[in-house]
Amino acid sequence: MTSTPGGAIRRRMDRGVQRRDELVDRLADHLLEQGLEAASLRVLARAAGTSDRMLLYYFADKDALIAAVLARIAERLTLQLGEIAAPQPMVPEALRAHLAPALLDDRFWPYMRLWLGIAARAAHGEPPYAQVGEQLGRGFLLWAAAQIDSADPMRDAAKLLASVEGMVLLKSIGMADVARQAI
Repeated sequence: MTSTPGGAIRRRMDRGVQRRDELVDRLADHLLEQGLEAASLRVLARAAGTSDRMLLYYFADKDALIAAVLARIAERLTLQLGEIAAPQPMVPEALRAHLAPALLDDRFWPYMRLWLGIAARAAHGEPPYAQVGEQLGRGFLLWAAAQIDSADPMRDAAKLLASVEGMVLLKSIGMADVARQAI
């Protein structure tokens, strides 16, 4: 049996996609552990066990790499949020009381710390953080709206997002006690 040129190309493409996914997973772990401060191309390449040139082989540029890694981190967070989601939609205050303690917990803190870094860079207009930050924020907004039982779930999801983000900010500046009082 002979292999076709198309089959060989497809296998190489599959290996390339698999390698790219492996790199994204390693870099997601790295950013969750080290934060955005450790997001220079050389540092990322070292964390992925490759060279910066090889990273750019799999991604158009550093912005595309960062966007892919942050998207993977958002996928992971969404899965974890799914684990703590209520079995049915809740009224806004009950949902906030349900979610806030978990988001302030150490299990979620690497995600929240990274989110604060994205927000800070987005505030300075750094690409790709403004775009990625908006996408992540809108994704959470939609997720929260689906968890809310109210006449206007999008408005209530926006209030929830603002409230929880305030609590995360308070924890980040050493005021976790105040954040927990707001729950």
